[in-house]
Amino acid sequence: MAAIRTAEAVWEHDLLHGSGRFKVGSGALPESPISWAARTESSGGKTSPEELLAAAHASCFSMAFAAGLGRAGKPPERLQVTATCTFDKEGDGWKVANMLLEVRGKVPGMDAAAFEEAAQKAGAGCPISGALKNNVPIQVKALLE
Repeated sequence: MAAIRTAEAVWEHDLLHGSGRFKVGSGALPESPISWAARTESSGGKTSPEELLAAAHASCFSMAFAAGLGRAGKPPERLQVTATCTFDKEGDGWKVANMLLEVRGKVPGMDAAAFEEAAQKAGAGCPISGALKNNVPIQVKALLE
């Protein structure tokens, strides 16, 4: 059965001077403010679609990586993933220009080469990577502790 998730956003006024808010259907996050300035300059305590995309990608990648390691008989003790989403001006518009996934992991009985290979597979195979594929360059850097 398919899992269906929802989010809602409200924006008021023009792009540069207006602001908005979003909420997620699960209620797991509080209703949160958004603004163009928070997206392109200093966050000022507000989030952005790119920060939310980075959170989604870090979460998805960590699950895909843990699943792959488990299938290989090397379940991780710990994976720490940082996703960095770059939002940049291109021509007259803006785009998500790059996603960098950095993972540090503790996996007993695994060497650095096998960890790197498993990380690259997870980076290519997680569902959020699939949603971005052929549109946003994704880089994976892995460090075994």
